[in-house]
Amino acid sequence: MATTTTTTTTASNKTAQTPTVWLGCMFHFNAGYLVGDWYDAAEASTVTVAELHRGTGLSPAGCEELWCYDTEYMLVDREMSPHEAQQQAEALLAVEEHLRPALRAWVASGDYVAEGDGRSDVPALGDFHDRYCGNWESFEEYAADLVDSTGMLNGVPEEVAQHFDWKSHARELAHDYAVLGAQAPASGVYVFRSC
Repeated sequence: MATTTTTTTTASNKTAQTPTVWLGCMFHFNAGYLVGDWYDAAEASTVTVAELHRGTGLSPAGCEELWCYDTEYMLVDREMSPHEAQQQAEALLAVEEHLRPALRAWVASGDYVAEGDGRSDVPALGDFHDRYCGNWESFEEYAADLVDSTGMLNGVPEEVAQHFDWKSHARELAHDYAVLGAQAPASGVYVFRSC
């Protein structure tokens, strides 16, 4: 029967929202042994095979590849290479903390711009900042603010402006935006320009 060999560090020992990965040895995993530990994802690609096996009592001989089998506070929740984990963590940590839930929502939607060669889910942060329109209670609230901030009804006679169809305007405007449900700590919706 295979045994489980891990060290005592857990993801819960990290700070509240630190992107972390459970990095394991693929050779031992395939042989039925759990040899691995939780690591800060921003350093995942620097972990060596020898370091991962230290203190386990198992030899790293024949072990060549490490893999991230579990994640916490990452952009996507799936297995990945240590290199991709580090890229994701670096992207996530490059945005201000209050924007991270919006970035996670944008990536989770699948309707985002990715950087690189297409083999990873690392978002293009410039596109994120260009497209993100904020966290709103509803898309209708965003649409009304846009009308006010752009002065769309400035100069329109009051008797005409009072008949402006706000709901219809919001429905038409929504075709050019992605509206994503916000999760804690925010509420309402995240609004992104589609292009």
